[in-house]
Amino acid sequence: MSGGDIAGLIAAGVFLILVALLAVPILKLGGVLDELRRGIRESVDEITPTLAETQVTMQETNKQLAKIDSITTNAHEVTSNVNSLVALTAATVGGPLIKLAGFSAAAVAGFRALRPKGRKRR
Repeated sequence: MSGGDIAGLIAAGVFLILVALLAVPILKLGGVLDELRRGIRESVDEITPTLAETQVTMQETNKQLAKIDSITTNAHEVTSNVNSLVALTAATVGGPLIKLAGFSAAAVAGFRALRPKGRKRR
């Protein structure tokens, strides 16, 4: 063996050690990527039912909101009707009551005018 052959063997050995040293991080990186892929797959498997349940919950919530909307619409109509009824009652009963109050005040004043002045009220 000559010096060149020995140098070639040393270079091949160094290259083999370098490849071995670089292979370890690459293998570890492959393991990390496998774990990452497995974790993503598990997350997707767990999120899918949650999203389905969320969709059902949102549909039920929308149904309940539609019911509440109809209830508030009905309540608004009832308050409008009561307001109209109160206004109508005030207009119907209010006028005669005002006339009756005026008549009563005039009658009291008339009776007082007719009463003799010397007589005291008990």
